Amino acid sequence: MPRHARLLSRTAAAASLAVFAALPAPAAAATPYEQLKDLARQLVAAGAPGVIVRVDDGRGRPVEIAEQAPWTRRDHVLKTGDEFRVGSNTKTMTATLVLQLVAEGRLALTDPVEKWLPGQVPNGSAITLRMLLNHTSGLADYTEEPALLPSILGKDRRRWTSAELLAVGVKQDPLFKPGKKWAYSNTGYAALGAVLERVTGKSLADLVRDRIARPLGLEHTYVPTGSSWRGSYARGYEKDAAHQPPAVPVAWRALVGPRRNGHIDVSANSPSWGGAAGSVVSSAGDWSRFTRALMSGKLLPATQLAQLRTLVPIDPQQPDGPGYGLGIQSATTPCGTFWGHDGGMPGYLTVGLTDRTGSRAATVLIATEYWSEFGADAKLAKAAQALQLAAICSMFAKPVPRG
Repeated sequence: MPRHARLLSRTAAAASLAVFAALPAPAAAATPYEQLKDLARQLVAAGAPGVIVRVDDGRGRPVEIAEQAPWTRRDHVLKTGDEFRVGSNTKTMTATLVLQLVAEGRLALTDPVEKWLPGQVPNGSAITLRMLLNHTSGLADYTEEPALLPSILGKDRRRWTSAELLAVGVKQDPLFKPGKKWAYSNTGYAALGAVLERVTGKSLADLVRDRIARPLGLEHTYVPTGSSWRGSYARGYEKDAAHQPPAVPVAWRALVGPRRNGHIDVSANSPSWGGAAGSVVSSAGDWSRFTRALMSGKLLPATQLAQLRTLVPIDPQQPDGPGYGLGIQSATTPCGTFWGHDGGMPGYLTVGLTDRTGSRAATVLIATEYWSEFGADAKLAKAAQALQLAAICSMFAKPVPRG
């Protein structure tokens, strides 16, 4: 089966680290705003239908930029406050909810998944909640299953439950024994969604609303019940079948949606298949407020925040390289060490970053994702990496280092 739309993008924030040594710095600009705006325009010129950038260095008014291809204006004039699908950034919210229950004594990170989901996860007595959170469970990824493809393409509009997504994922053989390696798994977060629902008796949508969105005043952050949006939203696009590059498998080209200028508008397709791993909707301003509140201790006590920040290496050959905590990634760059996540699903590639103390934040939305998932457009990828790199450095109030 071909590699497909994993929720974690390999060419978003963490991947941009690899280009520090090779990517020339963008042309000098008088201000971070001008530099970021120029890079956003270059990304649109390279083929991105739309781009939103928001950078807050903690020293004044945030930089907010929205750029879009002229042909997309027929559908919507893109604004910096528009809602968008955050994809796997959702995992940071799911982990926050789990750790809140840990702080309340209702869960423990050492709890085996079998305790809460008896009989639903093979070898569940050996897999702890911590392993699900930091991707060391060994569970294969449910998005590898062909049963998910119709939903990802927008053909199947069913409303997936956490239990159903988990059941799809555990049909595959485990990748390794629990706790022995690291491998990104959406199935682990489907299991966590099911645990949250079992323990609280509430849906993920209610938990996000009551424990995160309302307390922080996040008006554009929610788990949608279907394909509908609550506010003004960014349209997401992928090239239509006739214009997809050869790197995109044929089965993945049959996206559903209105045709626009050689593209398909996929923004009306349901993200239900993302579940607790990737279904949340937010905005750049809301996501910044969430990540800053999380890392500054407004959502978790100190003990649980320390647990969230406890990293395992993503690459065992680089024990001091990029790491994954509980629903959050971290890596050190020449401009500073960031914490955050990235996410991708058709039409939306997002990066949400902050620092260890939550004193600054950066968010980037690119309104298309296949170029990243399938390595299908080197020109767009280079422009995206340049913008992501500049956003990281601007967040730390530092100039982009030259190669």
